[in-house]
Amino acid sequence: MGLILSLVYGAVAGWLASIIMATKGGLIKNIIFGVVGGLVGGFIAQQIGLTASGFIGNLLISVAGACIVIWLGKTLFK
Repeated sequence: MGLILSLVYGAVAGWLASIIMATKGGLIKNIIFGVVGGLVGGFIAQQIGLTASGFIGNLLISVAGACIVIWLGKTLFK
């Protein structure tokens, strides 16, 4: 059940990040961006002393991380 929930969080976070960053992609791409973004966002939040709790807090950190991942991808692979 934890894996399925992580994929749902990832899909929602990736979808929101793709809207914010104006990128196009399918469900798989959104899940990948969301899951990787969750890891990146969680790492960065931990380094600066932020904590998240609940669905909304985790989603905000995942979306922020996914936006960073998308920005890095656009910057590196122009």
